[in-house]
Amino acid sequence: MARAIPYILYSDCEAAFDFLSRAFGFEEVLRYVGDAGYVNHAEMKLGDARIFMGDPGDDYRNPRELGNETVGIYVYVDGDVDDLCRRAQEAGAEILEEPTDQAYGERRFTAKDPEGHVWFFGRPLREVTPEEWGATVASADGKEG
Repeated sequence: MARAIPYILYSDCEAAFDFLSRAFGFEEVLRYVGDAGYVNHAEMKLGDARIFMGDPGDDYRNPRELGNETVGIYVYVDGDVDDLCRRAQEAGAEILEEPTDQAYGERRFTAKDPEGHVWFFGRPLREVTPEEWGATVASADGKEG
């Protein structure tokens, strides 16, 4: 089995724990604080989704400081996307895209956290084939099918 878990760096992990919990409903699973007194590794979960976190030290610049989006984190949720968006906005998330039905069959919103990380939260609405929304499916040999 393989699965990808995003490892997100935060200049202020304490604030990130609080924000991610209030805004999106993540729950802290574990936290390891090293001898230097900052979070070396932490884990949070939302349903079956997990994220890893850590404070990378003084030389790190988060996306907000860089002025650029560096990665997008996409999370599938079981609950109401519109309610989650309202919750996120009330907690201080910058909503980049309101909940919208997407051509690929999901309802999704886009938010930015206080350190500038971009989050997408979506819920499947209906089954849509890739061809119906303009995608090309790769064949087993990696070439377009």
